[in-house]
Amino acid sequence: MPGRVRRIVTGLNAAGKSVVVADSLVPPDEPAPGQRLRAGLWITDTAPASNATPDPVPDGVIAGIAPPPCGTVFRVVDIPPDGAHTGSTADLGSRGAHLSEERTARHPGFHKTDTVDYAICLEGEIWAVLDEGETLMKAGDVLIQRGTWHAWSNRTDQPCRMAFILIDADAVG
Repeated sequence: MPGRVRRIVTGLNAAGKSVVVADSLVPPDEPAPGQRLRAGLWITDTAPASNATPDPVPDGVIAGIAPPPCGTVFRVVDIPPDGAHTGSTADLGSRGAHLSEERTARHPGFHKTDTVDYAICLEGEIWAVLDEGETLMKAGDVLIQRGTWHAWSNRTDQPCRMAFILIDADAVG
């Protein structure tokens, strides 16, 4: 699994013709050994989105988890095997994510966002852990996560690469 993601962005040139306006690897630097990839690919801050605004994440860094109000976030994340995870859930608590101490007995990464999420397993496999039950996702599988409490559990010895598209939504329950 490559360390970074190639991100290609289209736009219009001065003559109004479609062209590639950006072609880069994000993040700009290769993740350090043991660090997981977190590559922000795009973010919008309104709906309908503007195709005339400049690149909102040229360095691949998107702060927080959830999108801005009426916006979206698109990112790719490598999720390490459960036993290899050395990070904290502190980043989950930033900008729009809710953590639950009562649910951490099920999995330490239990959280929810007020979003509709399209979670796409690109490489490897991952368990989607919910309050009641869990389901195994393999490469090519898509989960539509609708503002519910959940966690991601990688029970293999290899990283799992996921693409996440988060869309701002009204809170449930």
